[in-house]
Amino acid sequence: MNERDTTAVLPPISGQAAETETSSQPAPALSVNGGQTKGPQGPRLPDSPAPEKKRPGRLSESKRIKIFCGSSNPALAEEVCKFVGVPLGETRLQRFSDGEVHFQLLENVRGVDVFLVQPTCFPVDQHLVELLIMMDALKRASAGRITVVIPYYGYARQDRKDRPRVAITSKLVADLLTTAGANRALLVDLHAAQIQGFFNIPVDHLFASPVLVSYFRELNLPNLTVVSPDAGGVERARFFAKKLEVPLAIVDKRRTDINVTEVMNVIGDVRGRTCLILDDIIDTAGTLVKTADALLDQGAAKVYACATHPVLSGPAVERIANSRLEQVIVTNTIPLREDAVGVEKIKVLSIAGLLGRAIESIHMETSVSTLFN
Repeated sequence: MNERDTTAVLPPISGQAAETETSSQPAPALSVNGGQTKGPQGPRLPDSPAPEKKRPGRLSESKRIKIFCGSSNPALAEEVCKFVGVPLGETRLQRFSDGEVHFQLLENVRGVDVFLVQPTCFPVDQHLVELLIMMDALKRASAGRITVVIPYYGYARQDRKDRPRVAITSKLVADLLTTAGANRALLVDLHAAQIQGFFNIPVDHLFASPVLVSYFRELNLPNLTVVSPDAGGVERARFFAKKLEVPLAIVDKRRTDINVTEVMNVIGDVRGRTCLILDDIIDTAGTLVKTADALLDQGAAKVYACATHPVLSGPAVERIANSRLEQVIVTNTIPLREDAVGVEKIKVLSIAGLLGRAIESIHMETSVSTLFN
């Protein structure tokens, strides 16, 4: 290599501040006078002032925030990026013939505030492992902070020992996320709010209720009553009913086996009223359909339903299509199954704006509590 093409970087002299050269001009030479060395601290000719670094006014102008996603819900991640005003980060996600995941970041994230969007929906284990691998790649690429954005938190229903010799998988997943490198978590409508305590990192727990409440206010249903399908959802339903300023009813439900329920009776007056069943998850829709039947048998005029997470496993879509429900409103925390897209009774609302505002607040270090309203 030609010596004129070689640049040597020398360590700073002891007691002298190191300076970084930003131009092609050579460093000021040291002069010797009377055996004493005078360095750059002495008088020097006036230089042009260094340009002031201004803080970008918009997040779209900042390179200190980046949003990435996995394969579970890229459409939601695209909507969030569009709302925030930043492009979706470039990655390469591949699978080997035996199913192993290979993930690579295609852009620099050193020192960047990274948000990783990945709901752990069906197939739950596959998307969870993807999420852990992506976080490990970000951590090893020296990301400044990793905030894991999980619109749907898989294994949330296994949050306690309800039977002998069972795992508390919800806690295990929280430990896995923290170990993989998450510095912060942004979650939406957890099945049980106390899951936040399973994390040893800051957790922001959002609710989809602002999006759902706005929709039903515009719908302006007459004689509306909010119904909780079980005792565990009373707090969620009460909050929803308070926002809509309508009465509350409760359905007493007894679970006989996993994914099998039996509706017992309705607590509250629903005769002649329009009922709105509120839940966090619609899984097989067995609870939902039986609750609707119980309300109609008690004299309800019409029954609507809404939930945050449309899991819709097994015969859920067929049950909803053949039920006496007027409409089922869900959000896009989970992408709809292909056979559910064409069902007229199922309507999807987007929470991209809610997540986008939360991401902006976390990045700008402002309060997230205003999003609860």
